[in-house]
Amino acid sequence: MYKNILIATDGSELSGKGMAVGFEMAREAGAKVAVLTVTERLPAFDVGSRLGFFRDPTTTERYDADCRQTAEAILARAAEAASAAGVACETIHVANNAPARAILDTARTRGSDLIIVTSHGRDGFEGILLGSQALRVVEAAEIAVLVVR
Repeated sequence: MYKNILIATDGSELSGKGMAVGFEMAREAGAKVAVLTVTERLPAFDVGSRLGFFRDPTTTERYDADCRQTAEAILARAAEAASAAGVACETIHVANNAPARAILDTARTRGSDLIIVTSHGRDGFEGILLGSQALRVVEAAEIAVLVVR
């Protein structure tokens, strides 16, 4: 079955369900597991700094430090959950990237054969405004994707 599973998490309760499913599948299949969390660019400065309008290194450095701290906490909880499930896992933080892009790139780089994501089921205006990273992964993936709800 699957031998190299990538599990994406945002630290939410729902993504915890995705990890639980992934850890169970990995344990049963003897698969390798990597848990990935992604932090995005500082939204207010992304476009402005790309266009050269302004740069505020103090704000962006503080934002990046906060993102690192949050990612470390999320991944520490993931490692604890993996250990409790009897599965070894690698933890990965990709900073300053779009979640779907980082998930797909990481899966490709690692040679993953399954991606596990969760979906919050947003629709309507909220879905348009926030988008669906899970949908983007499903649409662009070249490997199997399991969406947990």
